Amino acid sequence: MASFTHLRTALLALVLGATALLAHATPSAAEEKLIDTLIQRVSKMSSMIFMRNGSEYNAADAAKHMQAKYDYFKKELVTAEDFIERCASRSEMTGQAYKVKLTDGAVRDANEFLNSELRALRQATKKTGSG
Repeated sequence: MASFTHLRTALLALVLGATALLAHATPSAAEEKLIDTLIQRVSKMSSMIFMRNGSEYNAADAAKHMQAKYDYFKKELVTAEDFIERCASRSEMTGQAYKVKLTDGAVRDANEFLNSELRALRQATKKTGSG
């Protein structure tokens, strides 16, 4: 019975330690560079419309909104995928998914679209060997 108590105590300490680490998580330098590059990439998509909570926004405004949310939630994020999920794909207030209207008029979920852009950035980083 004593060994079970020690095991339980050790497990609790491990869980609390992991929780404390995650509470102070921030993206690595490489992930932060990807996030910054993704936000910059969005800001230059001038022919696209970004839809948030029923309103339409241009690329520059969408990028500003993503940057503001990133600045606010940065300590809770570890990866660029976390950034997309938390800051760039849905409203914290309404829970509503963000959308992107492409130049051909097609509408896609922002999550899907931005993860596709992120995959392209990761591939480019692998090819150039930077990051």
